[in-house]
Amino acid sequence: MRVRHLESVAALPAAQWDALFPPGYPFTRHAFLAALEAHDCVGTELGWTPCHAVLGDEAGIAAIAPLYLKAHSYGEFVFDFAWADASRRIGQPYYPKFINAIPFTPCSGPRIGARDALSRMTMAQQLPALAAAAGVSGAHALFLDDADFAACRAAGMVERNDVQFHWYNAGYADFAGFLATFSSDKRKKILRERRRVAEAGIRFEVRAGDDLSEAEWQCVYRLYANTYAERGQRPYLTREFFLDYGRQPDTAVRLVLAIEGTEMVAVAILLRGGDTLYGRHWGAADRYNGLHFETCYYQGIDYCIREGLQHFDAGAQGEHKLARGFTPMITRSAHWLAEPRLFDAVTDHLARERAYVGEREALLDAHSPYKRIAAEPEI
Repeated sequence: MRVRHLESVAALPAAQWDALFPPGYPFTRHAFLAALEAHDCVGTELGWTPCHAVLGDEAGIAAIAPLYLKAHSYGEFVFDFAWADASRRIGQPYYPKFINAIPFTPCSGPRIGARDALSRMTMAQQLPALAAAAGVSGAHALFLDDADFAACRAAGMVERNDVQFHWYNAGYADFAGFLATFSSDKRKKILRERRRVAEAGIRFEVRAGDDLSEAEWQCVYRLYANTYAERGQRPYLTREFFLDYGRQPDTAVRLVLAIEGTEMVAVAILLRGGDTLYGRHWGAADRYNGLHFETCYYQGIDYCIREGLQHFDAGAQGEHKLARGFTPMITRSAHWLAEPRLFDAVTDHLARERAYVGEREALLDAHSPYKRIAAEPEI
């Protein structure tokens, strides 16, 4: 098998790329990644140089890994700024580095598309080898599913954990049935939050991206960009990306639109894939009491229940999700560093960090809003 780099997803036909990745996960689909590249969301000038790895043999393409040469650590959601500082202090440049990841997307899933287990393992072994050959500081595979994580660990990469909060459908008939599983005080708090939004005269629509007009998408983008402007940042995604990818026929994009009168005042941008809803971005024109929770969480849960979806991944971080019915879960990434001193130090640090993350997950789970079922007495 031999590996080569692609400067663009578009260098391969969509059918050839998509055949190696599971269809239910939208972020590794050719359409999503190609739209990021075509509409200036990634590129060398932005510190995200596409150099996707393609493994092939006489039978054709065996595996693909979305790969980027990174000039910084922004937009990854696995924070290694302390590693970069340590590398600088020992006189070793930390950038550029390779990351096998989906830009701006902390949603666990496949990071290697492969035709079989051997091809997956071979591609995982290539990640450190490609970094070493290119003379970059390391290789990092972020938010891995089980199969890719096992392959990367077997390839000598070290595990890093974090905690996210996800919602799971226990066969609820409706939102009221979901809330009935909460303790009384937690249930009352959510009902109070929802009532405040309703009393403000805000109504909601959940629509597919290809159902919106261009003018409506322009409103969506203004709300999305406003959240970045409030922090003095450039939006990760461009207007042109949304107007292309969001409006493609049968797009995975779903939009929760918050409407006051005839005006769109907030939006949650989500993607639907398989049995999962992925919450990705939020935007608002102003601050309304409880609007973020309603738009980004309660409307998404309600949608999942109506549509029979089993899982709602509402994005990274956010312990406030716990009180709203989301469950803590561990995410996993894998890392390899070329500098032995730095790799040894990071390996030691991550062993201690994993223990802390495990304890944190257990502590968070103990504060679940769900009713506690008393243990049966022993006979």
